[in-house]
Amino acid sequence: MKYLRFLSVLFSFGLFAQELPPIQNYAPVDYNGENQNWSITQSENKLVYIANNKSLLEFNGSSWSKYASPNETVIRAVKAVGNRVYSGAYMEFGFWQKDSFGILKYTSLSNKIKDDFLPDEEFWSIWEIEDWVVFQSLARIYIYNLKDASIYHIDSETTVPSLFSVDQNIYFQKKNKGIFKIESGKGSLVFDDKTVVEDEVVGIFRQGNEFLVLTRDHGFFQSRGEDLVKWQIDANELLSEVSVYTSLQLRDGTFALGTISHGLIHLNRNGNLLHHVSQINGLRNNTILSLFEDARSNLWLGMDNGIGYIDLKSPFRVYQDKRGVVGSVYATAVVGDVMYLGTNQGLFYKNKNDLSDFTLIEGTQGQVWSLNEIDDTLFCGHHRGTFLINGNSAKRIANIQGTWTVRNIEDYPNRLLQGNYDGLYVLEKDGTEWRLKNKIQGFEHSSRYVELYGADIFVNHEYKGVFKIEADSSYSVAKEVDVDTVLKGSNSGLVKYKDQLLYASKNGIARYNGQQKAFIKDSLLSLAFSENEYVSGKLIVDKRNQYLWVQTDSNIGYFMEGKLDGIPRLQSIPLTENMRDGIVGYENISVTNADTYLFGNNSGYFTVSINDLKIPEFKVEIDKIQATDIQGGESIHDKREEGKFEDIQNNINLSFFTTEYNKFLKPQYQYKLEGLYEEWSEWSSEPKVFFKNLPSADYSFKVRSRVGNTISTNIASYSFIIARPWYFSNIMFSLYLIGAILLGVAIHNLYKGYYHKRQNKLIEENQRQIELARAQNEKEIVQLKNEQLKKEFQNKSNELAASTMSIIKKNELLSKAKEQLVANVEEKESVKPIIDIIDKNLNQNDDWELFKEAFNNADRKFLKKLKKVHPNLSPNDIRLCAYLRLNLSSKEIAPLLNISARSVEIKRYRLRKKMGLEHDDNLVNYILTL
Repeated sequence: MKYLRFLSVLFSFGLFAQELPPIQNYAPVDYNGENQNWSITQSENKLVYIANNKSLLEFNGSSWSKYASPNETVIRAVKAVGNRVYSGAYMEFGFWQKDSFGILKYTSLSNKIKDDFLPDEEFWSIWEIEDWVVFQSLARIYIYNLKDASIYHIDSETTVPSLFSVDQNIYFQKKNKGIFKIESGKGSLVFDDKTVVEDEVVGIFRQGNEFLVLTRDHGFFQSRGEDLVKWQIDANELLSEVSVYTSLQLRDGTFALGTISHGLIHLNRNGNLLHHVSQINGLRNNTILSLFEDARSNLWLGMDNGIGYIDLKSPFRVYQDKRGVVGSVYATAVVGDVMYLGTNQGLFYKNKNDLSDFTLIEGTQGQVWSLNEIDDTLFCGHHRGTFLINGNSAKRIANIQGTWTVRNIEDYPNRLLQGNYDGLYVLEKDGTEWRLKNKIQGFEHSSRYVELYGADIFVNHEYKGVFKIEADSSYSVAKEVDVDTVLKGSNSGLVKYKDQLLYASKNGIARYNGQQKAFIKDSLLSLAFSENEYVSGKLIVDKRNQYLWVQTDSNIGYFMEGKLDGIPRLQSIPLTENMRDGIVGYENISVTNADTYLFGNNSGYFTVSINDLKIPEFKVEIDKIQATDIQGGESIHDKREEGKFEDIQNNINLSFFTTEYNKFLKPQYQYKLEGLYEEWSEWSSEPKVFFKNLPSADYSFKVRSRVGNTISTNIASYSFIIARPWYFSNIMFSLYLIGAILLGVAIHNLYKGYYHKRQNKLIEENQRQIELARAQNEKEIVQLKNEQLKKEFQNKSNELAASTMSIIKKNELLSKAKEQLVANVEEKESVKPIIDIIDKNLNQNDDWELFKEAFNNADRKFLKKLKKVHPNLSPNDIRLCAYLRLNLSSKEIAPLLNISARSVEIKRYRLRKKMGLEHDDNLVNYILTL
């Protein structure tokens, strides 16, 4: 019976239609740790620390870090105090503190008192009270003095399950004893009521001047003096069926209760149930081991398998149909206090002010396409026709298939126009009843988007274009149908907004111009669709606030007119399509109150309070700086000092974070690296950047963050230098300069020597050329002289030859004359004078002297050499040699010597002997060689 009663309670409280704050779950694979998470805390700079079995987890909103337990045992408790994070484990407690590189380092406090520990002591909770940090084991309480670092302990005769801090006082329970308060370093009894003696206390809270005591199995008790009485609240039935493991009173006075197997129970300050969150509706696990309220008053849950984060202060609330009963929401409406959801499974309703579940309106099973409230009457466009909705009942007034939407006709208050799968229909009010009047003939196209503008009906068909239909006055026949095929596109939409007809597609938003009879793009409204942002062209008009809503890939946008100038201004809710989980092309929005909007999606709906979207101020911080050299070696550097990296450490990895944990509004980052490029990067959710192969230079890295539409209040920066290679260092440059100077001097000297050498060589070459020219000139002169001498010699030779021939001729003539005279003249005596004259001329020495002079001119050195070599030669011998030098024959020589040729031969013979020539020696050749 108890189990059945519990199931009844569970289903009545756990499965009601809760609009829950956003819930973020982290699985062990996300934080790279173990399942159980025993304690949670937050540091001054809003980093979250979690005792995760044998490791300490650190989370900055973007990335996780894990630090091993100091003695490899389970860490049960953590508490951030100042710039330290205190932790307690098995036989060990101490603190963690970041070094200059942003890495946590552990310092043991218990090593001073190890000898005093009881066997198997394990520390389960840590509290800060004034100048003390209190560590609680199951048998003792250790108190650490922050000022002098002294430690003392308080013993307990029984088990101490937990510590509790109330009004800066420490309370604890002794098993079978009651509740005690630490005073003057000792435990002082406060309550010994049977309730707290027999049942384990899991929470002690202040309620006015009294106390509230929460027990594990019997719920809350109020103090009445020294007694405890049951706190009478609505949640008692639920609390009697669950076992509470941990509890926390939040800053707003509400209570968070973590149970062993039934998730989280959230009560208001009066004990009424606000939320019951479990695996059924959002948590990863039903066993809650620890609870923590962070600086933004949001709730962290350490679970038996994973970590949970509930964004209690979020402007968003989420309803998820975990059971699949409601289905995907295609249409929503709020009429009075009743909320309607039109889904693929029918039309559901509930009172928006209570926690009851949604109920299906009988007869509406099936696909709902639209909900239109016209003159306080709610019409439901359904796959099975048109329904009139009144409270929790539905009446079908048009039994035709597929009603997309219903529109009022301004000039005919008793008529409505509706778009269906097969065209347009007219509804008419007959007295107090609405009924189907007729179909507009001549138009057979699906009419999902229908608007009346002037006397015309406009229908948008995403695949065929925008139709303009002129109907007759009774709306019975389409007299004329025009279609603009240019205006067609996937998920395009058509809506009438403030007497303007708007068409939206991936090309932007256009207004209809009645004079031009065309849609003209509106550049201002089209700002909603920035590049690659288009998802759906469905525009929705908020009739209460007169906002025009549009949904893009990265946000939900809405236009609101300026109060002074009336110009539309685009506002945005930074919620991505993935986060919205919307039904693309079938987006729907309703107003639940003045500033809260309801958005239907695939798994239910979510609401947004747009006036609460303001994000508190936040900062961005640089987390770690890591350099990698060309060999792959890594090094972490102090982010507080200017970085100085070697030239080979030119791969720089920088990580950064903003401590925002909102599920829907994730931080985005924008950075620039001055020295490489001066422009800001695109916004990105990636909390790190890697610069590869940076050249040697001075750099300044800057990063800022954005949450929603709010920019961080600061720009975090880190300056660093990548040194030049050693061969480009200042010393080396000095050496290079000296070397360059020396090299210049050397080169100068070399060039100088070279030029001197070259100059000398040129001088020598010129001199040589001059000498050659001179020699050539002299040679030419000698040649000219030789030629002249040769000519002169030739002339002399010619003269000698001519003279010789003349003498020969003369002598021959005289000899012949003598012979003729001797032969023909009988009187010899008569011719004797003549013969004597002839003989005188034949023997005349003048001919020889003339010949000798000519011969000396032609061959000056011969006669001298001849006399020198053969001094024994007679003048006649010399004369004969001269004739032989001229290569004259004996016959030619005979007349010259006035002897016969025979006599010449005899003379030649004698001459050979005088010269001492051998028999084989040729006389003429010998003479010619002298």
